[in-house]
Amino acid sequence: MADELSFDPIAEAFRQWAARWPECADHMAAVTSVMRVQQLLLARVEDALKPYGLTFASYEALRLLAFTRSGALPMGKMGARLMVHPAAVTNAVSRLEQRGLARRQMSPNDRRVVLAAITDKGRLLVEEATAALNQAAFGLPGLSAEQAAEITTVLRGVRAMVGDVGTGGFDAAGTDDLGADGLAG
Repeated sequence: MADELSFDPIAEAFRQWAARWPECADHMAAVTSVMRVQQLLLARVEDALKPYGLTFASYEALRLLAFTRSGALPMGKMGARLMVHPAAVTNAVSRLEQRGLARRQMSPNDRRVVLAAITDKGRLLVEEATAALNQAAFGLPGLSAEQAAEITTVLRGVRAMVGDVGTGGFDAAGTDDLGADGLAG
């Protein structure tokens, strides 16, 4: 597919929708636009991660583990934090384990709980990959910090509306509306 289309398919879909269901055309265009932007940004982020042999899913798992004080989290808690199905966490951790970037271990506090833990090799790699993503501005190099914050605010409102998060915001320190970063791990 060409990098730039000669026409905007979403604009055409909007035109068609507006002719048939005008009261829903804006909503259709908003959802379709978000989904298309997600595809484009995921491709850009994965291109930045490719030299490190990471997908965005495996990067997120490593980064989450690196953010914790102990370098380990229960696998179930990882799924909740990453907002993915537990099977996705199992698959991501398995791939990271195969490369020596993470390991599974039993919780010293509860032998029924399996922890995923980042290795020293994983810490080094995630720091390098994070530097690359930051350098690439997470696929949005032409967007100002103010524009990125505005998009985040609008999308958080959508997420709250559909029940994904509370209605509060978060501050520059990364704390949510309850004031907890939730990464004590």
